[in-house]
Amino acid sequence: MSVSERTSGSVTILDCSGAITLGETSDALKDKIRSLLQQGRKQILVNLAEVNYIDSAGLGELVSAHTTTTRAGASLKLSNVTKRIEDLLVITKLLTVFDIYDDETAALASF
Repeated sequence: MSVSERTSGSVTILDCSGAITLGETSDALKDKIRSLLQQGRKQILVNLAEVNYIDSAGLGELVSAHTTTTRAGASLKLSNVTKRIEDLLVITKLLTVFDIYDDETAALASF
C-alpha cells in the first residue's frame, strides 16, 4: 500500500492505494497519521478509492487510527469507500464507528 498526502484548506487528505494488510503496509498509514497529529493537523480524511483489499489487521489499523485521532481531539473521516470495504464494515458492525462519505466533496464539507 502507498499513502500520499495533500491538503485542502485545513483538511489533510491521505490517498491510499493498494491493499491494507498486516505488516508494513498498515504501519505506513499508522505512522502517517501519528506524524500529522504531532504536526497539529486535526482534520484528516482518508481516501480509500484506490484500496483494493483490506484484511482484519488493516481494519484494525483503521480502528486504531480512529481511536488515536479521537483521543488527540482530532477527527478522522473516510471517503470513497468501495462496495467491498463497505460490506466488510457492515459485517463487522464498524460502519457506525466511522464517518463515511461517498465522495471527497461531501467529506470536506463535513469538517
